[in-house]
Amino acid sequence: MWPSRPGEAVGAFRAFVLIGLGSTLMALSAKVNLPLPYVPMTLQTLVVLTIGAAYGWRLGSATMIAYLAEGAMGLPVFAGPVGGVAPLVGPTAGYLYGFVAAAFTTGWLAERGWDRNVVLLFAAMAVGHLVIFIAGFGWLAYGIGLGGTKAWVVGVAPFIAASVIKNALGAALMPAVRRIVDRRS
Repeated sequence: MWPSRPGEAVGAFRAFVLIGLGSTLMALSAKVNLPLPYVPMTLQTLVVLTIGAAYGWRLGSATMIAYLAEGAMGLPVFAGPVGGVAPLVGPTAGYLYGFVAAAFTTGWLAERGWDRNVVLLFAAMAVGHLVIFIAGFGWLAYGIGLGGTKAWVVGVAPFIAASVIKNALGAALMPAVRRIVDRRS
């Protein structure tokens, strides 16, 4: 995402800045939320998948781990004015941990060229959303004991339409961001 000159190694400072920017975007996207009974609807999945596609699997995953660590340390980075360990063991835990796996998956696909085609990028982001849903559903159903039916009703079904919209938005935004970055380099 951050252009570098040919032969220039990716430095620790560059990674630190990108991780800081990404975790800040995650915190801001968490604050745009629609409270629902167990899991709020936020813009976080759009940001997770966009970061994965833009940063690649290594830096994207590291950014999500940093975001979770910031929250675990008590910074109010999660949906609502929340920080601390509670969200990492409560109903949202599966989704939060799924962010790491989704950034990894979307970044891995992007590094294989799926970010250069809007249709493939949409598909990569759909796979990322699926990863988040599986983690969230699994935690709701078995981690906190809601069972499969209730976990589906409160943790997956309300988010499907929004996920398709977020995929389309993310897939449309990435080429525009790439053009801006390419012009500056």
